[in-house]
Amino acid sequence: MTDGGTTPTTLDLEPQARIVARLAANVTQEQLQGATPCPQYAVHHLLGHLAGLTVAFRDAGRKDLGATTDTNPGAALPDLGPGWREALPTELDGLAEAWRDPAAWTGMTRAGGIDLPGEIAGAVAVDELVVHGWDLARATGQEYEPDEAALRATHDFLAAAATEMRGSDGPFGAVVSVPDDAPLLDRVIGLSGRDPGWKP
Repeated sequence: MTDGGTTPTTLDLEPQARIVARLAANVTQEQLQGATPCPQYAVHHLLGHLAGLTVAFRDAGRKDLGATTDTNPGAALPDLGPGWREALPTELDGLAEAWRDPAAWTGMTRAGGIDLPGEIAGAVAVDELVVHGWDLARATGQEYEPDEAALRATHDFLAAAATEMRGSDGPFGAVVSVPDDAPLLDRVIGLSGRDPGWKP
């Protein structure tokens, strides 16, 4: 994410983090075993993944590198820990606070065991919140209107990744074709390798 030159631009993650926190708070105990757009994840796995990535990208933003930023998210199926309903909103607040510091978007950091520039790590964090917010909303039958700035940033990030990975699936899976005049959220979801029409 740049301003057209070489200076990284920041994005306030708080509005999107609050949307994800609200979606998670509305998940019922009965819904935890339900299917999600991520084939290998039930809702409780998806929430566990959100909890893990929130801590990892919070620490990546702080440049507080260690176990949380070194762990490959695909190494094990994520799941929820005790007290997750209280912990997740607090961790989402911490994520937003970490990336409010312009220094988070500069220099190098690490997430998922991969060293990467701060501005790319920030873009990935935004993408995770937007796309997994949609996953969670769709899996649990909730309305979803992501933060507009986060949605646009995610589109730009995924569109660039799709162009770079043309001819291969890339890190997000094969792009699902969506009409050019489809709503921006549908286009983002297609770029993430998901069918915007998915239902449980």
